[in-house]
Amino acid sequence: MERVLGTGYTVTNVARMHGGAQKVIYKIDCSNGFSCVLYVWDLTMNYFQEEIANEASGERSYGGSLFEQNNKYLTQRGIRTPALYHLNRDRDRYPFDYALVEYVEGPKAEAYFEHADRRVQNTVFQRLGDMLARMHADERQVHGELDQCGLDTRACHLRQLENAKVQLAYAAQHMDSMRANQSKLLDKLVELESRIEPRRRYGFIHGELGPDHVLVNDKLEPYLIDIEGAAFFDIEHEHSFLEFRFGDYYRYLKNDTLDPNRMLFYRYHHHLSLVSGGLKLLHRGFPDQQFAKDLAEGHARSALRFMEG
Repeated sequence: MERVLGTGYTVTNVARMHGGAQKVIYKIDCSNGFSCVLYVWDLTMNYFQEEIANEASGERSYGGSLFEQNNKYLTQRGIRTPALYHLNRDRDRYPFDYALVEYVEGPKAEAYFEHADRRVQNTVFQRLGDMLARMHADERQVHGELDQCGLDTRACHLRQLENAKVQLAYAAQHMDSMRANQSKLLDKLVELESRIEPRRRYGFIHGELGPDHVLVNDKLEPYLIDIEGAAFFDIEHEHSFLEFRFGDYYRYLKNDTLDPNRMLFYRYHHHLSLVSGGLKLLHRGFPDQQFAKDLAEGHARSALRFMEG
């Protein structure tokens, strides 16, 4: 802290912040009243380290370098995300990347779902909707991460098709309802993919934007966090996730130009992926076991409902 910010920044308290499944986060308080956040990308503390180890190039969503490039890109375009003060990728003293990042004083966006003042709600979610519209309108004719754009020449949704097959196989190993319906669930996945027409237009998306990945400061300004997975992709991937994560408040974020076939395909992919994700958190000792169980069971029910229509 003193090397990066100066001798007046003497640490008085360090507290682990709850949440992240992929990086460890601490709040640091200093004697001069300043606070910031420490991000630690320690793979041994990541609940998805096995998946990260097997990631192909162009499918990365973890690490300090991704955070740095996405932080710079978003900030330059006026998309609010906590400022990066310092990133250390030397790994000379510790075997992981770590960063000092701006501490945004305020709750996550989900706190405003139940806010008593409708005008405050409108302000928060309209501002978030405007910010996402600007971000998604930043388009390229190739998809991928900022430093990998165009390297994968497949249609981008085919990455999610293959991922959905892997996640379904995992879920079928550990959940009776998924195992009993595995072939039908796979048939539905193939059917939904077959409806998608070719495209050469991709917007910049966050990649996993729930209300828990948005902080709101005291001026009611939203900030995007956990931005490592941001990339150019079908914006329907983002909107199909926003739709069920924000519920009634998705009306502030919706886009009337979306492809309905892509929306259905990605929605189904998210359900399959989150069944598997919840089970992995359950099996790998995630502290909130009830959350992990509810995540897996809730999205299993949603995936199975796709077979009814």
